[in-house]
Amino acid sequence: MMKPAQVVKALAALAQPTRLAIYRLLVERGPDGMAAGQVAGKLKASPATLSFHFKTLSHAGLIGSRQEGRFIYYAANFTVMNDMLAYLTENCCGGDQAACAAPVKKKC
Repeated sequence: MMKPAQVVKALAALAQPTRLAIYRLLVERGPDGMAAGQVAGKLKASPATLSFHFKTLSHAGLIGSRQEGRFIYYAANFTVMNDMLAYLTENCCGGDQAACAAPVKKKC
């Protein structure tokens, strides 16, 4: 289970539009992640700017990286993401799981 300080650090890292966009993109890509250059192209951001954001997300434990040849691939750390969600919803609705279910959207 995550400690409150870890959750705050992760949420603070996500509380910036570019970092949130990076993280959402990496979550969408799954465990294989995406090369830094591909992220830059997709988000239309400079590599220098992305480097700063990758570092912040990495320090918060939200992403990891691996080098393959000349490329650095970044991927979401799904364990940390799931632990953070579990922490945030641990006592949801006083433990009444049914009350915590997302409401069904009605079509107009």
